[in-house]
Amino acid sequence: MSLKIRFVKMLHVVASIALIIQLTACGYFLYPERRGQKPVGRIDPGIAALDALGLLLFVVPGVIAFAVDITNGTLYFPSGRHSSVSIGTGPITMIRVNPAELNKKKIEEIINKYAGVSVTLDFGDVRICELNKSENIEVKLIELKSSNYLGD
Repeated sequence: MSLKIRFVKMLHVVASIALIIQLTACGYFLYPERRGQKPVGRIDPGIAALDALGLLLFVVPGVIAFAVDITNGTLYFPSGRHSSVSIGTGPITMIRVNPAELNKKKIEEIINKYAGVSVTLDFGDVRICELNKSENIEVKLIELKSSNYLGD
């Protein structure tokens, strides 16, 4: 067998493997920042269409694609700046602050500025919940609400 034929066959094998990997978990590879999201929210139609294409062309990789994207949360849009979920009286507004600047006085100023409420924080009653990059704040607030931490 000539070297050229071997090279072409090897190229076909590599291309086939790459295509199968892409079709079996396209959201997983296209949006790595979405990995680990809880499977809630709006479905990304682009990822769903690619997974469905894998389902139409190759049944097993298509099923695997949907399974991987659903279980990893990559099939769903991440939350935006404003939430559609209301906890309490209004929508959630995300405020970005440098964590190194956070102290009791700064948190009180932020609450006063954005909520219009003058508060005095007693850190004995404060619960700090850190979110990783892929964690959805809406889901975390719902979990806190259901645990009665946020009150009614």
